[in-house]
Amino acid sequence: MGFIGLLAYGISWVANIYTWLIVIYTLLSWIPNAYNTKFAAILNRIVGPYLNLFERFIPPIFGISIAPIVAILVMQFLERGLLGFLSFLVNM
Repeated sequence: MGFIGLLAYGISWVANIYTWLIVIYTLLSWIPNAYNTKFAAILNRIVGPYLNLFERFIPPIFGISIAPIVAILVMQFLERGLLGFLSFLVNM
């Protein structure tokens, strides 16, 4: 595995971990007072700025925010685009 392969693996790994962090942070909303914990504060510092980009433009529907879903989809599209670009560079 060359440098490009390691870079692709790293991009995929980071995107998957970040996706799971967003899912965990979102699921914390189902637990009363979960956002008042140290764990939630750390997660908020990690995923909060990214989620806030989408929450500014996507209003909740019937009190349910779909911003995390859109944020995950956008991140997955960016990951696939980067991996496709790296594949293109390898096959040039």
